[in-house]
Amino acid sequence: MGVNMSVGTTMSSQPVSVKTTDAPTPSMVSIAKRQRLQDVVFHRLTQSLSLLVLAALLGIIVSLFVYAWPAFHKFGVQFIWRAEWDIVNEEFGAAIAIVGTLASAGIALLIAVPLAFGIALFLTETCPVWLRRPLGTAVELLAAVPSIIYGMFGLFVFAPLFADHFQVPVQKLLGSMPLIGFMFGGSTNGFGILAAGIVLAFMVLPFVAAVMRDVFEIVPPILRESAYGLGCTTWEVVRRVVLPYTQKGVIGGVMLGLGRALGETMAVTFVIGNANRMPTSLFSPGTSIASTLANEFGEAADFHLSTLYALGFLLFVITFVVLSAAKIMLLRAEKAKGL
Repeated sequence: MGVNMSVGTTMSSQPVSVKTTDAPTPSMVSIAKRQRLQDVVFHRLTQSLSLLVLAALLGIIVSLFVYAWPAFHKFGVQFIWRAEWDIVNEEFGAAIAIVGTLASAGIALLIAVPLAFGIALFLTETCPVWLRRPLGTAVELLAAVPSIIYGMFGLFVFAPLFADHFQVPVQKLLGSMPLIGFMFGGSTNGFGILAAGIVLAFMVLPFVAAVMRDVFEIVPPILRESAYGLGCTTWEVVRRVVLPYTQKGVIGGVMLGLGRALGETMAVTFVIGNANRMPTSLFSPGTSIASTLANEFGEAADFHLSTLYALGFLLFVITFVVLSAAKIMLLRAEKAKGL
């Protein structure tokens, strides 16, 4: 008994050495330093690229305003609603071009958005599987067609058909009616504000449809299946599940189409009529900011050139205001939902 106690005492008195493996090795330290350096470099690089884009945007705004200053200095804010465009006497106003730009873009969206919504809905909800891929590819290919092709199509194919089979019959039928007859007056040559809006709708439609299709496809299948399991129809699933889930993407696609319509140049130049007078009907020829720049920039000089820069600056402002309004609308919608 005593021997055992002495042995136990001797063993307990000896220090127990524990080997620690938590200390970082030199290789681990070097790897950690290299990773931190990579993170810092990547962060600074992406930050620099972002700031470069912002600087380029600010540079464009400042340069446009500097070159447009003589026109703004002479006419002031009245330049926005002045309807004169007299190159000889140097009397200019942006009202005609602004009205043509907004009218043609508005017509394009009124036509393109419902059609794009129907195409996207068909491709994601009711289209047969064997047809979904080729039809979706066809829509994407339409988005890749250059604008000059749409302009040539509008000038040589669409305008004659539009004049013979739409403008003439509609003017005979509705031109003499009270209240709405003035909207269908003017020459029936296939050109004008409505023709430009329809051609723009051809261009905008593939963009909006492709974006809507992509955002509809990201809806989790379990949400659709749950709604169908509760007895919802296809339209109820779209209205109560798909659209609330993809609201931001849908509005973003519409805004993308609107931005394309506001800034489109060649297609509008071919079919809008290029007349510097205020349109009085849907068939009246007009002009837009982009088409005015395309037609007159090459021959402009001195003060005339400054007014064209002013039109470009106003186009930028209009686009910025439209996109800002869309963003505010989204924020209010999210606030109303409590998000």
